[in-house]
Amino acid sequence: FMALDEQTQRNLELFRTSHSGTIGGSLLSIIDLTKTAMGGRLVKRWLGQPLLDITELVKRQDAISWFYDNTLVRNQIISLLGEVADLERLINRVKSSIALPSELVTLRRSVEVIPELRKMLGDDNSIVWLREELKSCTDVVDLIAEAIAEQASGFDEGGVIKQGFSEELDSLRQTSKNAKQYLANLESQEREKTGIKSLKVGYNKVFGYYIEVSKSNLSQVPQEYIRKQTLVGGERFFTPELKEYESLILNANERLSELEAALFRQVCHQIGADSERILDVSNAMANIDVFSSMAEVAVRYSYIRPELKTDNKVTINKGRHPVIERSLIDTGFVHNDTYLSNDDAQLIVLTGPNMSGKSTYLRQVALIVLLAQIGSFVPADSATIGLVDRIFTRVGAREDSAAGQSTFMVEMVETANILNNATPRSLIILDEIGRGTSTYDGLSIARAVAEYIHSYPGLGAKTLFATHYHEMVELAGFLPRVRNYNVAVTEEGGEVTFLYKIMPGGVDKSYGIHVAKLAGLPKSVVHRAQEVLEELEEGSRKDLTRRSPKDRRPKEAIPLQLSLLGKKSPLIEEFEKLDIDSLTPLEAITKLYELQKKAMEG
Repeated sequence: FMALDEQTQRNLELFRTSHSGTIGGSLLSIIDLTKTAMGGRLVKRWLGQPLLDITELVKRQDAISWFYDNTLVRNQIISLLGEVADLERLINRVKSSIALPSELVTLRRSVEVIPELRKMLGDDNSIVWLREELKSCTDVVDLIAEAIAEQASGFDEGGVIKQGFSEELDSLRQTSKNAKQYLANLESQEREKTGIKSLKVGYNKVFGYYIEVSKSNLSQVPQEYIRKQTLVGGERFFTPELKEYESLILNANERLSELEAALFRQVCHQIGADSERILDVSNAMANIDVFSSMAEVAVRYSYIRPELKTDNKVTINKGRHPVIERSLIDTGFVHNDTYLSNDDAQLIVLTGPNMSGKSTYLRQVALIVLLAQIGSFVPADSATIGLVDRIFTRVGAREDSAAGQSTFMVEMVETANILNNATPRSLIILDEIGRGTSTYDGLSIARAVAEYIHSYPGLGAKTLFATHYHEMVELAGFLPRVRNYNVAVTEEGGEVTFLYKIMPGGVDKSYGIHVAKLAGLPKSVVHRAQEVLEELEEGSRKDLTRRSPKDRRPKEAIPLQLSLLGKKSPLIEEFEKLDIDSLTPLEAITKLYELQKKAMEG
């Protein structure tokens, strides 16, 4: 499988959005149109485990293509799958002897659709394997249909096992029925016999069956009535004959309940013994569900089948972000092309203002590659994807307070993980490296990281590097596989319009003040920022803080810390021993960070 660490899954919002933690707005929410619980679990598993096996990927693509081309059958299958319950869960409950009678009925209804599904799939070579995995379960259907009542709920109410499945059970039911009928007739017989019109025959769980007579009629009670319970308004009695029938009914009901439960366990055991076949069917239905779902996504959202290769190139024509395009249906999503190759366009430096679409574009490329490697169609006009072994992302600013790590430290740890684990077959997404520290430190680190990815032996991974450091465009002048791109904008009458179009070439101008204006900063702040920018660009030495002269104080010199007794500091000794020429840019930065930490710790 392609390796996808937690950081990348979070940054690409595969399963949940990063800001709200909800499924809505994630990639999963767009591509999961499955109808069954098994299908839903499978598409999620695929999303977290993209494939590296091109043969298996083409097999998936062929299946999706079949569903894509056969619209009528696809719609019928999607409708049919809506009637299928969670077979995997059901059969595991049956096997564990904890299934309810109603769940067996649900299991039967779910596997009853198999013959119709097999007929719909036909014998096309691209999906014949799916049809073969959809094994017949006629025996399971017949057993449940013969044994379990359609409206079965629980054993308390009885009636779980169908009439005709067991002669002994049918006989016990008849005995109980006859006795209950006798008791129903007994009330009218005793009323006529005694002349007591209000006489009642009843039952409760504590005292069993009884004959109830009100106080006003106690003088009419026959001698053979035996007192059972005294009430406020009367007495309850029983007769030897009533006791006999009570015993008959209770014994029959007890035996009936025991036998019904035993027969149900027997049916469950018989089905559970063949659980592997049901699980195979569950897996086949999950595959059918996912393939038909992905075909439906492709039809609805105009996805295409990408061409898969084993080389180190990614070519995307008019690619789109699968999630964001769904929220821009009215205005339309601006598509963009992509070309990455280890041979010539290995590292793309992307510049442009904030809010111009750099981050969207970076994630878009990663998501298209990922979708291609789960076998899905992709949002583009055409795409040729050289399989990648890992997707790495370094996106946004995030603190890890629990681990005591600052935003910058987290950024460096994540970057180090990428540089230490990426291979020439990897895809790296870097969105703003070095912005968690000072400008010069940040630029130095960003440049060193780019040079390392480009030139370090055994790395050379395909990389998209978005940055606000315009100086990074200079890399293309001396690193042969670096290409500059920018996000286009137009300026008219002092107003800036974002075009969201990726264009060749770098930019040397920032639009930060315009973004600040869009964000709603007070006009006076925006106006002052523009003044300061102009002063800085002109190299002016004006007093930018506008403090009065008396408030200005000369900077104090920071004395060097001398060690005790005039001995040379261990830090200085360690620094002098460094072989600067043998260090890579990243190793030099790491060492500098280490020395700084030691100095701060004293």
